[in-house]
Amino acid sequence: MSFCITYDTLVITTPTVAREDEIQFIIRTRDHDPPHVHVSLPDGKEVRINLNDGSFMDPVPKGKGKTIEQAYRRHAEAIREVWEEYHASRGPDYEAGGELSDHH
Repeated sequence: MSFCITYDTLVITTPTVAREDEIQFIIRTRDHDPPHVHVSLPDGKEVRINLNDGSFMDPVPKGKGKTIEQAYRRHAEAIREVWEEYHASRGPDYEAGGELSDHH
């Protein structure tokens, strides 16, 4: 499943690249560096995991860290492959560092 959000001419696709139980791992196609995955939890909370070192980029809800970390490890290779696939083809709208450029 993926969602598509449109802002004028900017389109952001948010595909779920892995799912385990009620945890979803989501890549935002027009996202910033460092490479990371958004982890959506059933209670609506979200945390990000840095794909370079597997560390959490946000505070983890109490009692969820081990479950998220184990699920992430099982899917880390596939998540990284999807990140690379989407972000290798960012095109001319991106400058080094993953920021949107001001010139269109």
